[in-house]
Amino acid sequence: MRFPHEVLGELGEPHPHHPAPAAFSAADAYTLRSALAALGGVHGLDTLDLACGHGHLTRLLARGGARRTVGVDSCEELIRTARGHDAPAGADGPADGAGHRPQNPADPPAAGGGRARIEYVVADAAVLPDLGPFHLATAVHLFGSVPDRTVLHAMFRSIRANLRPGGRLLAIVPNAGAFPRVDWSPYGVRILDRVRGGDAPLLKAHFLTEPPVPFEFREWAHADLAEAAVDAGFTTVGWQPNRTPPADPVRDEAYWRAYRAWPVGSLMTCTA
Repeated sequence: MRFPHEVLGELGEPHPHHPAPAAFSAADAYTLRSALAALGGVHGLDTLDLACGHGHLTRLLARGGARRTVGVDSCEELIRTARGHDAPAGADGPADGAGHRPQNPADPPAAGGGRARIEYVVADAAVLPDLGPFHLATAVHLFGSVPDRTVLHAMFRSIRANLRPGGRLLAIVPNAGAFPRVDWSPYGVRILDRVRGGDAPLLKAHFLTEPPVPFEFREWAHADLAEAAVDAGFTTVGWQPNRTPPADPVRDEAYWRAYRAWPVGSLMTCTA
């Protein structure tokens, strides 16, 4: 199972069994939105959303004024759901052989008027078809699903091949090394065990929905991810700690201060 938003809800969105998004997901969303704002937004850019799930982030990019937005996921059911969010009953036309869907009148409006161009594609991020070139790619907890180093390097090469020179990858990735020293339960996820073996340890965990949902992911070190990015031809690789939303009555500043000491994720930024 992929980590995390298909179970806990879309990036920064509530889960059906939660009144509010899990804290780590809210922090991921705030971090990514802050990074996009720092880059000047996405107006006029061609954008690629990897592991798009139900398409929440894909639609956010489109609403931000992206000229073209493509959501990619390996799960056909999730892509079907994403298309359903964008189409009224009976309006979702047939996809072509590559899984593209033509622009639909129900697609969200783009900034400045008109309709944002959204496409959804069923594909494995390690063997992406030629979809670009894109100015920007996003990936939220994509790399935890990668089983070994060979696939990890292939995935970064595939992403790099779809970016323009100077294009960027913004990826939210889990932080390695917290378990068993840190308990992430207050933030929506509990790590139960680390199984050593292969190229990266396998972490067994629960999403703390009601009832809890089991999942697992590979604990890639940041150095492993950076090595794969450089091998793929990215010229720069940078890291930023997760930012947290403003305090509120439910999650006060002390709560977020404790989270920032051992955040679930970090932002990886790569430049092609």
